[in-house]
Amino acid sequence: MNADRESNRLPLRAGAMLLFAVAIVCVGLGWHSAATSGKNPEAQLRAAQSGAPTSAAPAPTQSSATNSAKVCVINAGTVNGLATVVDDQLKSKGFTTAGITSESNYSQGGFTENTIVYSTPGQKAQAQKIAQALDNDYSVDSRANMASSFTRCAGGVAVVAVRR
Repeated sequence: MNADRESNRLPLRAGAMLLFAVAIVCVGLGWHSAATSGKNPEAQLRAAQSGAPTSAAPAPTQSSATNSAKVCVINAGTVNGLATVVDDQLKSKGFTTAGITSESNYSQGGFTENTIVYSTPGQKAQAQKIAQALDNDYSVDSRANMASSFTRCAGGVAVVAVRR
């Protein structure tokens, strides 16, 4: 009679072990996803808490209407140093940029051409002036949820460079 009880408990143990193994795999995939996503949750939190960032940069040579929003250059292509080249071009033409950081590289996809992305209607004129300064090699696009893709450009204009 004792042997019958043990055989009845075996499927229960196997089921529990299977659920435990699935839980371990899910935890492992979660850690892997968090480690390889390239997003910094602390930076996103700081950007959300600070609201519109302020800049103590010197006055640009162009009118203040041209440079009213922060300009961030993002490398979304495969050319190393492309963001730095475009950033230098904009600075030489009088634009104030946020500079180049490790967050200047974007690998999430979605961009196949050079694009200037703005998030509010008031930034459209600035985005068009940036496109003109870059020899109209960039299309201008409005995206209301830009901050979710480019946390360091929240409230600003993103210059997304894919190719030279």
